[in-house]
Amino acid sequence: MHLVVHADQRQFSVRDSRFRLTGSGWTSLAVECHRIGVEPGGFAIATARSDVVESSVTLVPSPPALAADAEHVVEADLPVPSGKIVISGPADYPSQEKYFSVLPGLYRARVSYVPAGPPAVTWNEHEFGEHYRYVVQLWPVPEPSEVEVIRQGAAVWDG
Repeated sequence: MHLVVHADQRQFSVRDSRFRLTGSGWTSLAVECHRIGVEPGGFAIATARSDVVESSVTLVPSPPALAADAEHVVEADLPVPSGKIVISGPADYPSQEKYFSVLPGLYRARVSYVPAGPPAVTWNEHEFGEHYRYVVQLWPVPEPSEVEVIRQGAAVWDG
């Protein structure tokens, strides 16, 4: 599913529909290394711009090959007991949230930061930062795992 999300405050979230993120996942390690803030019901993805950003969410049967052009790749667990994943920006109203249905269970999420051009919708040309496509790939897993950076991007990467 291709999405355009308003990443207000330089982030958007992927979460189970029964949970709301509080921001508690943004530890120093999450900000400086992971680029995702993981909480019990989902995670927030740091973006290079406080603007509309392109993303995609795909369900795959097993871990996919790494995207060769991804500058940063990180994996984390996503528990989805409700069977409904919500993708939204922090300022989105419920009517603006995007939904993705899956079988209830535990998923591993790979988030890849792929360099891209501006989205094909109106975006803020005065906002600083590179354009990326935030690719989220999900597959079912039997057991939880820790957050893992697969490919570490540059230390200075946003605005």
